[in-house]
Amino acid sequence: MTDTGLAPLPATDRPDVAARLRDALLAASFTADGLLDLLGAPAYAALARSETVPALRATRGDTPLETLVRLFLLQQPAPYARVAAVLPVDEALAGGWLTEAGHGQVAATVDVRPFGGPEGEDWFIVSDLGCAVGGAGGIGQRDEEVVLGVGGASTTLAGITVRTPVGSALDLGTGSGIQALHASRHATRVTATDVNPRALHITALTLALSGASAADLRTGSLFEPVKQDETFDLIVSNPPFVISPGARLTYRDGGMGGDDLCRSLVQQAGERLNRGGFAQFLANWQHVAGEDWQDRLRSWVPRGCDAWIVQREVQDVTQYAELWLRDAGDHRGDPAEYQARYDAWLDEFEARKVKAVGFGWITLRRTGAAEPSVTVEEWPHPVEQPLGEVIRAHFDRLDYLREYDDAALLEGHFKLAAEVVQEQVGLPGAEDPEHVVLRQHRGMRRATKVDTVGAGFAGVCDGTLSAGRILDAIAQLVGEDPVMLRDRTPAQIRLLVEQGFLEPQV
Repeated sequence: MTDTGLAPLPATDRPDVAARLRDALLAASFTADGLLDLLGAPAYAALARSETVPALRATRGDTPLETLVRLFLLQQPAPYARVAAVLPVDEALAGGWLTEAGHGQVAATVDVRPFGGPEGEDWFIVSDLGCAVGGAGGIGQRDEEVVLGVGGASTTLAGITVRTPVGSALDLGTGSGIQALHASRHATRVTATDVNPRALHITALTLALSGASAADLRTGSLFEPVKQDETFDLIVSNPPFVISPGARLTYRDGGMGGDDLCRSLVQQAGERLNRGGFAQFLANWQHVAGEDWQDRLRSWVPRGCDAWIVQREVQDVTQYAELWLRDAGDHRGDPAEYQARYDAWLDEFEARKVKAVGFGWITLRRTGAAEPSVTVEEWPHPVEQPLGEVIRAHFDRLDYLREYDDAALLEGHFKLAAEVVQEQVGLPGAEDPEHVVLRQHRGMRRATKVDTVGAGFAGVCDGTLSAGRILDAIAQLVGEDPVMLRDRTPAQIRLLVEQGFLEPQV
C-alpha cells in the first residue's frame, strides 16, 4: 500500500485478533442498540450531523461501553488499564487496532462504528479516523485516499437492493465494505472491487470484525478487475458519482467528465449480469439545456435489460457545487481558494450546458424479453425502506403484464395491495369529487388518480372474482355497456398493476 499520510491500518492476516476483539465489543454492548441506550436519541442523531459534543457529554463515566465509544467512535485516547479491562489490549496493539498515545494511554487507529444488520446482526463498519461521523468534511480530512464509513447513500443502496439468495454478487467500489457485508448474507460468493487499495484493506477489516465470510477483493476501476467471461447474479455500486472538475477525492470523484462514469457503469453492467440478475446503482446525472433528462437516462440502459430509474432529487448547479465543497471542508479554508474552487465547478457546468444535477436509483434486470421495459420517473416523496422486495415485485409484475394480453388480463384475479386508501378531492359540499386518488402507505407510497370505475374496481379486488366479472357487475350498476367497459378498462388495470396497487393472483 502506498503512503497516503493517513494512519497505518490494522493487519488483515490476524483473523484471530479480529474475532477476539469482536467478542469483547459485543460483551460490552458496543452495538447499535447499546449506543442508542447509552447516548439517547438526540446525541445519537447528532453524530450523523458531525456533532460529537452530546456524545462526549454522555460518555464521561468509566463503564466499559463509555470507554469503547470514546475510544473507537469519538477517537479519544483512554488509559491503558481501563481499556485492558474491556479489550485484549496487547493483541489489539500488536494487530494494529490500537496504538500507544503516551502518558499510559492508547488510541484507536481506525473508526469502528456499530451497525445493525437487517436481521438484527451486530456488525462493525471500519473506516478512517473520524470518518464514521460526519464524513470527510466533518473532520477536515482531505487526503484523496480517505475511506469513509456508512452514510446516507450507503444505507439507501443497501435498502433498495434485492435480497434474494444468489450464487454470486459483485460490490463495485466497495469503500468501507457495507454493501459486501450485506451481500455476504445471501450470496454464496462475494467479489468486492475498488480503485483504492486502502478501501479494500478496510473492507477486509469490516468483514472480519463483523464475523462475515471473506470476500474476493480486487483492485481496479469499474469493471476492470472483472474477468472477461465472469458474470454475476447481483451487481451493486455506490460509485464515486459526484460530477466535479477533476478527481480530488477518490471516494466521491470519478475522474471522468460530467456523468460519464455513471453512464459507463450502467452501460457495461448488462453484459456482466446472468439472466434474471439485478444491477443496482446510485447515480448522479446531468440536466443539460436542450435535452430531456429522461431520454438521456434511457440511452444509458444496455440492450437485453429491463430498467427502473427513479430520480429522487434535483439540485441547481450552485446548490450542487456548495454541497460537495462543504463535503470536502473547503468552506473552512482560505476564502480565496474556496471562491476559486467554486468558480471552477461553475465553469465546468457552463461548458457542458448543465443547468441542474439529478440524483437517484438505477435498477437493471437482465431479461430475455423481446422488448425490455424501461421506466424513468421522478419520485421525490418519502418512501418506506427497505425497498428491495418492492423493487423485485415491480419486475415480477412487468413479466406478468408482458405475458397476459388484455383478454387474459380480464380472466385474471387481483388483490388490492395492503394499506391502500382512497382519497376524494373536491370542493366542500360538492356532490361529486373532482378527483379520486388511490394512495399507498407502504413501499413507494405512490398516489395515482383513478376514475370512478377504477376506484370501484380496485375496492372490490380481493382475489375471488375475475377482473372481467367485476367489470360486468360495475357496468350493470352504473348502466354502462359491459363490452365497452371491458374494452376501455384494461389500460387502467395495467397501470394499477404496474404501480403496485393491484397484485396479480397467479
